[in-house]
Amino acid sequence: MALKILVVDDDLGTRLSISDYLELSGYSVIMADDGQEALAMVEENNPDLIVTDIVMPRLNGYELVRRVRQKAEFRLLPVILLTERTKTQERILGYQSGCDLYLPKPFELEELAAAIRNLLERSQIIQSEYRFPHQDNLETSITGKLRDSNHALSTQIHAPKLLSSLTTREQEVLELLTHGLSNADIGNQLHLSPRTVEKYVSSLLRKTLTSNRAELVRFAMKHGLVE
Repeated sequence: MALKILVVDDDLGTRLSISDYLELSGYSVIMADDGQEALAMVEENNPDLIVTDIVMPRLNGYELVRRVRQKAEFRLLPVILLTERTKTQERILGYQSGCDLYLPKPFELEELAAAIRNLLERSQIIQSEYRFPHQDNLETSITGKLRDSNHALSTQIHAPKLLSSLTTREQEVLELLTHGLSNADIGNQLHLSPRTVEKYVSSLLRKTLTSNRAELVRFAMKHGLVE
C-alpha cells in the first residue's frame, strides 16, 4: 500500500504541483487548503507525513503542527514546513512547534521528494520499534520485555520523582528523542554538539535503567515523562 502524504497549502497551484509530483513518485496524496481542514483530515485519514505551508487562513502551519503533536498517536508523525519566511527566529519557531524539517520557498520538487523519502524511511524504522497496532499490545509487549530482560526495577521507579530528577536539558533531549530525531537533529534544535547530546542520552539511560533508545522512549511514554 502506498504511503499517504497530506499536502496543506492555501495556494492551489502549489498544492497541485506538489501533489502531482508526489503521486508520480508513488505516494498516495490527500490535500487541504488550510490548517483547520488539515487537522480534521489528519484524524480521519491518518497520513504517514504532512507537508504544510505556514501562512494560511483559519489555522496557520505552526498551530497545525502544535495541535497534531498534542495527540499521542501523532507524536511521531513527520512534518515538513514550507514557507517564504526565512529569518532565523521564524525557523526556530517552526522547530519549536514540532516540525521535522523547515524548507524555504522557492524549493525544488526533487529536493522536497528527497526530504520526504528520508523522513519516511526514518519514521518507518521508529514506528516498527516503538508503535504497536493496539494499546493493549503495547502494554503487554513492554511489560513482557521488561520482565524477560530482568528490568523489573524500571517499572518500580516512581515517575514524578524520576521526572523531578531530570534536568531541563535532559527533559528537552528526551522529548526530541520521542520524535525520532538523531543526535545531530537534536543538537541543531538545542544548539548542542552531537557528542554533548549523546552524553545527555547516556544520562537518561542510566537514570531510567534502560539499555537502549528504544527502551528509553517506550519507558518515557509509558510513565508519562514526556507530554
